[in-house]
Amino acid sequence: MSHQDWTPVVINKTVKKGTGTASEQEINQARRRGDQVDTVKKFMGGQNKATKSPVPNAAKLDEDTGDYHVDRVSFDFAKALQQARLEKKMTQAQLAQQVNEKASVINDYESGKAIPNGALVSRLNKILGARLPSAKQPKKKVEDEP
Repeated sequence: MSHQDWTPVVINKTVKKGTGTASEQEINQARRRGDQVDTVKKFMGGQNKATKSPVPNAAKLDEDTGDYHVDRVSFDFAKALQQARLEKKMTQAQLAQQVNEKASVINDYESGKAIPNGALVSRLNKILGARLPSAKQPKKKVEDEP
C-alpha cells in the first residue's frame, strides 16, 4: 500500500478583513505598488435603471376616480339557497361536496359575497330539487341631474 498517503491534512480558514470591497483610490494604490488586483464590475451595480420616473403609472393614478363596486349575489338568491339546503337537511360542507366545490364557496354564496356561474347554479338546482332565482342583483338606474 505504498501508493496511499496517510499524512494529515490541515485546512485553515482564511479570514478577510473588511467587507471585501475597496475604494477606487485603494485599487489605484495597489496597482502602483505592483500588487495583483482583481476587479469585477457588476451589472448595474448600485443603480436602479428599471424605473424611468418616480411613479411609472402616475397618469393612471391621477385619472382614477376611486368608485369601486364589488358585485354581490342578490339577497333573494342567498336566502333561497339557504332554505333549499336546509329543507334537504344538508350542511354547507355536504352540499359543497355534491357540487364539487369548497364549503367556503357555498358559505360565500349564502352570505352574498360571491356570484356563482350559471353551470354551478344549474347543479345546485338539480341537487337541491329547487328553482333558485337569478344570482345577480338588478342594476340600479342612475338618474341624470337636470
